[in-house]
Amino acid sequence: MLDIEDGSTSAICPTRLPHCPVDFRERFVEPVMWLLLMLLSISMELSMISQTDISVSTQPIAGILDALDFAAVKHRDQRRKNEDASPYINHPIAVAKIICAEAGIDDPIVLCAALLHDTIEDTNTTLSELGDRFGPTVADVVQEVTDDKTLPKLERKRAQIEHASTLSTRAKLVKLADKIANLRDVAYDPPHDWSLERRQEYFDWAKAVVDGLRGCSSALESLFDEAYEARP
Repeated sequence: MLDIEDGSTSAICPTRLPHCPVDFRERFVEPVMWLLLMLLSISMELSMISQTDISVSTQPIAGILDALDFAAVKHRDQRRKNEDASPYINHPIAVAKIICAEAGIDDPIVLCAALLHDTIEDTNTTLSELGDRFGPTVADVVQEVTDDKTLPKLERKRAQIEHASTLSTRAKLVKLADKIANLRDVAYDPPHDWSLERRQEYFDWAKAVVDGLRGCSSALESLFDEAYEARP
């Protein structure tokens, strides 16, 4: 994961909050309002979802909202590394938005995992904690996209490239959307202390990871290719 996350949104501040500060609208209200609108459009067909994941498979919208709430609490004290230090929770929301609104994928397991994808890696969340609350399938997808923080950074980056092709389809979708969100950030709202060379190196490394993810979603792959065209 990149530690700097996408804060772009497309929803508008609700009219019932006419005095909502612009920064608050852009950094928090708009992403959350978009997610609520997204949930209203999610398909209720559950035939492809494991029945072991009771909370998500039988009540997908409630499960996704629970994942959002869980992630928001876990990431509440974290900020992005962009110049404005935006709330970290914007990134998981952006990843879920890319998967659903841009790629048209409405699998609740994937959307829950997208919202939770940084919780094990970047907070005190455990695999068993996710499994107890969201079911083993969601927890396993999150575990698949989690870096081993006991390894040095360069080894973790190399491992992402080497293991990309071995991920499950659901994990590939989350990983691919994560890379799309991060490329957009590095191109347009990068960490304040990143040099041009470091930004270029991130683009090239992300492409090497995504090369191993291809074949899981043509829509997401096209979105990644479009984002890569903005390489600094």
